[in-house]
Amino acid sequence: MLSVEWEIEGLQTVGIVVIVCASLKLLHLLGLIDFSEDSVEDELELATVRYRPEGLQQLEAQTRFTKKELQIFYRGFKNECPSGIVNEETFKEIYSQFFPQGDSTTYAHFLFNAFDTDHNGSVSFEDFVSGLSILLRGSVQEKLNWAFNLYDINKDGYITKEEMLDIMKAIYDMMGKCTYPALKDEAPRQHVEIFFQKMDKNKDGVVTIDEFIDCCQNDENIMRSMQLFENAI
Repeated sequence: MLSVEWEIEGLQTVGIVVIVCASLKLLHLLGLIDFSEDSVEDELELATVRYRPEGLQQLEAQTRFTKKELQIFYRGFKNECPSGIVNEETFKEIYSQFFPQGDSTTYAHFLFNAFDTDHNGSVSFEDFVSGLSILLRGSVQEKLNWAFNLYDINKDGYITKEEMLDIMKAIYDMMGKCTYPALKDEAPRQHVEIFFQKMDKNKDGVVTIDEFIDCCQNDENIMRSMQLFENAI
């Protein structure tokens, strides 16, 4: 059982950390963070997949990953996803394996939508490495923009209390019974109220991207949490 200090004031950090932890779990399942010395092809193998990703050189220019890292990423991605794309059901199955003590379905849905930047119902290799590039090696501003996009469920440029409550309930459902002390039923709603007290500077009932970034950048816990995974791969 995982022991976590669940103080309401620190739950903004939990939301940020879970985003990256969940992404790392997906990397682990795909075999992408076990960098062996096995030889890899000089270029991406494209002939055996129905979906053809962009060229290696273009992806290297668009992300913060090296050619070698992209080759390893693609090999693992292709092995687990022969079609070259991941659909939402596969995404949910992946997270259910890593969070067996809880229900990760809803959080996996939100995270899938954040990776699916063109909203076509699938996550391509480009979508995947672009998101990981931001989460693992992006600037603080880029990471916070990505997190805001996750919380902004309907993508209207604002985070509402309802959206934040949906996200927090999804996180708690995913963590299940692995927290100590056990979470109370009202904990998600309490967190949302504290979140808005801190971030909704003009008290208009919504949090803008500027309010979100400004508050997070002034929170030492959140800033530390965003630095934990910079050397994960």
